[in-house]
Amino acid sequence: MRNICMRVNYDGTGYHGFQTQPDGNTIQDHIESAIYSLTGEKVKLTASGRTDAGVHAYGQVFNFMTESPIPIHRWCLALNAWLPEDIILTDAKEVPLSFHARHMAKRKTYRYSINANRFPDIFHRRTQFHHPTRLDIEAMRKALQLMVGTYDYTSFASTQSQKLNHVRTVYEAYITVDYSFSRPGSDDQGIIHTYVTGSGFLQHMVRIMVGTLMDVGEGKKSPEDIPAILEAKDRIKAGPTAVAYGLMLWNVEYDENVQKT
Repeated sequence: MRNICMRVNYDGTGYHGFQTQPDGNTIQDHIESAIYSLTGEKVKLTASGRTDAGVHAYGQVFNFMTESPIPIHRWCLALNAWLPEDIILTDAKEVPLSFHARHMAKRKTYRYSINANRFPDIFHRRTQFHHPTRLDIEAMRKALQLMVGTYDYTSFASTQSQKLNHVRTVYEAYITVDYSFSRPGSDDQGIIHTYVTGSGFLQHMVRIMVGTLMDVGEGKKSPEDIPAILEAKDRIKAGPTAVAYGLMLWNVEYDENVQKT
């Protein structure tokens, strides 16, 4: 028996998330089907975490057990031939049988992208939320830093969350702005990328954080409101849930003795 760990990139637009659902059409379904077509084995993937419908990934990690003798360097190319063009496996390696992609993940990073230019980018419209009106980016940066730390993030969790414990640690979070797609001499504000790294995340947590940041950017809330929102442990106190398609699972990190794929 072998334990194979892989990294997958996907455009989540047309899928019902990563994790298998009763009505199918998930990333996991397609990868497991591809493995069956390649090896004849019915395997069960273990992912670093689930992503919601419409959310994308640049660094989703998963592992599975197999008896197949296929050389490790052949797995990605072989499986990609069986996968839709918007799901691409980029790395594979053999890991100890004890490796578990979810339980052993130490840090996860998500990126949320807001196109704050006057016009949407037709070529990135599936991965960017278009917000053409003015945002106070510096206020958003201040608010974001007040979300970093170890807190009960109930205010930033979906009311449908089934987790009993809402305490999580956000290690770092920052905003970058890409002006390369902005029109010279215009009032375009660029592409605002918000990166959030934590030990783990609650359902819709990053999207609610970003929705709250947009409220701050629009002047509906101030950075100084963030501590009270956290303390309230009340979903109503935070901002709206940002749309799914602006979110991307960016990276998953493990201990050094289990190197990233």
